[in-house]
Amino acid sequence: MESGSPSYTGHRYRVEIISHCVWLYFRFPLSFREVEELMLQRGVVVSHETVRRWCLKFGQAYADGLRRRRAGAGDKWPVDEVFVKINGVRRYLWRAADQHGNAPDILVQSRRDAKAAKRFMAKPKKQQRVPRVLVTDKPKSYGVAHRELTSSVEHRAHKGLNNRAENSHQPTRQRERAKKYFRSPGAAQRFLSAFSGISPHFRPRRHLMTAAEHRPEMTVRFTIWDHITGTNSPPTTA
Repeated sequence: MESGSPSYTGHRYRVEIISHCVWLYFRFPLSFREVEELMLQRGVVVSHETVRRWCLKFGQAYADGLRRRRAGAGDKWPVDEVFVKINGVRRYLWRAADQHGNAPDILVQSRRDAKAAKRFMAKPKKQQRVPRVLVTDKPKSYGVAHRELTSSVEHRAHKGLNNRAENSHQPTRQRERAKKYFRSPGAAQRFLSAFSGISPHFRPRRHLMTAAEHRPEMTVRFTIWDHITGTNSPPTTA
């Protein structure tokens, strides 16, 4: 196992099985029971409850590892917010998506005002992950957050400029339907934080690639995944 990968001490299943189950759950719109069935078809007996615990324990760690791996890769952040229903109550999902389709940050909040915008932007700044360009819609809340927290960052505010962030909500909507909606803000935040770190890693901009380009790109990404999860040696290219 590589240094920096999560600790699997106390787990009787091999690392390859754990990481594969987590990959299945966050990469495809599957339930824990469906992951259990897929693994059973491959001769691995594991309960859906065990898969759930693996996803809770390792999902965020894997996502953080992938984010560190591509830190600084995207310096232009379109930002957008969309409402989600959580236990029948409307909440707002704030998301940034860089020019490569990655999600540097995500936050579930109850409001979409200036205070919520500042809270969303404060986390990347605290972690010293500030973009070169911030692209938003026209709401004034973004302007307030920009002036008070990221005044050194170029801010482009125009309706339609942040289509990439709006499009990045589509996989979330798909998972929201598959999960039959989220049951609590905390559960939504935990899932979406891990999901937004793992899923984009396996979703390169396919429409800009030929098949001959896509296959080696995915091979590199799977190698990086093996390194992050501790199932393989570090990749020689990235």
